Amino acid sequence: MRFKNLFLAAAAAVLAASQAWAEAPLKVVATTGMIADAARQVGGDEVDVKALMGPGVDPHAYRQTRSDIVAMTRADLVLWHGLYLEAQMEEFFHDLERKRTVVAVAEGLPKDVLRGHDDYADKFDPHVWMTPALWKLVVGEVQKALTEARPEAADEFAANAAAHLKDLDRLIAYGSEMLARVPESNRALVSAHDAFGYFGRDYNFDVLGIQGISTQSEAGLNRIGTLVDLLVERGITAVFVESSVSDRSVRALIEGAAAQGHEVTIGGELFSDAMGADGTYEGTYVGMLDHNFTTIGGALGAEVPERGMDGKLSAGL
Repeated sequence: MRFKNLFLAAAAAVLAASQAWAEAPLKVVATTGMIADAARQVGGDEVDVKALMGPGVDPHAYRQTRSDIVAMTRADLVLWHGLYLEAQMEEFFHDLERKRTVVAVAEGLPKDVLRGHDDYADKFDPHVWMTPALWKLVVGEVQKALTEARPEAADEFAANAAAHLKDLDRLIAYGSEMLARVPESNRALVSAHDAFGYFGRDYNFDVLGIQGISTQSEAGLNRIGTLVDLLVERGITAVFVESSVSDRSVRALIEGAAAQGHEVTIGGELFSDAMGADGTYEGTYVGMLDHNFTTIGGALGAEVPERGMDGKLSAGL
């Protein structure tokens, strides 16, 4: 009898532990803040998400730290972007996927919606988050990865994803309306690196980056000189800095234009490869793009709401 009681107690303990494990949030590690936000939006209470790269961090140059390695080897699911965005970490992810569940969420996008580049041989532009229409596809990949990791929460993930996609549809409508107000002659976006190609394609803007698609490419004096001549020739009066890239090259443009008697100012700081501060509206994907749409539109001649789509933008950004 005593043995039977001990056996029953042990079985009950195992069952309780299994139930507790099943009810515990899924441990998810995401490389960028944008992917982490998508995982939180879709996963809700079913996930505990850690982002490796915080505000102002450049994913093109990022290398995993010891604490990153520990977090990823202990995670239930690791989400990275792919498309050569995390170029310094690719080998590590390919090694890790032999031991953990690792998903490159942008690699599943149809190749016909991706943008190639003359300076980026045999690869695609990874900056798909710059347009919500493409990011909706990535959200779908995140939902798929979470569902495969925890199939019993599939209905909750589907409901959360549907609600988030409605928010992205509102963002698409807002961006289209605000950017359509920019005079056609002003539709040129000049920034530190070529992160806004999908933005330009969707919203009919000429996009000119000092550096190429990767911030690891060099901004040569010839490139800066060419862009200075273009600013003067087209009468472009506003250029943009990026939160995750040094503003040195952008300021060189301004100085070069001034030397030719043409005044150019900084139209604002844009979120390119990283979102805003944690815990702020700009620290969410919707807030990040709301800020960019509103800042670009306002700097280039459109009448825009001072605090963005829903009046949530931080003052002074």
